[in-house]
Amino acid sequence: MLFRLVPAPEIIYSAPMKSWFLYILECADGTLYTGITVDPERRLAEHNNGTGAKYTRARLPVAMVYCTPVSDRSEASRLEYRIKKLSRTAKLALINAAP
Repeated sequence: MLFRLVPAPEIIYSAPMKSWFLYILECADGTLYTGITVDPERRLAEHNNGTGAKYTRARLPVAMVYCTPVSDRSEASRLEYRIKKLSRTAKLALINAAP
């Protein structure tokens, strides 16, 4: 007897696509932190409550200085990686060029 390993078509669920965002925070010590999220306001609150990234916990408070929507998580991760490689000067230019 063979068993069917995939669910029947009538019970397959497709979740709606989430919007992803890439953001840059300015920490109290002037350093910049880059991250990705599906909810920028919630993530900023988490950072400021000390439940965000370890890096920002010792540099509170933080302010969101840049936030842009990205098509999906994969693209957000790739963009985050590229921005983290930029110099501080290049990151500031990106922030200042934003509308």
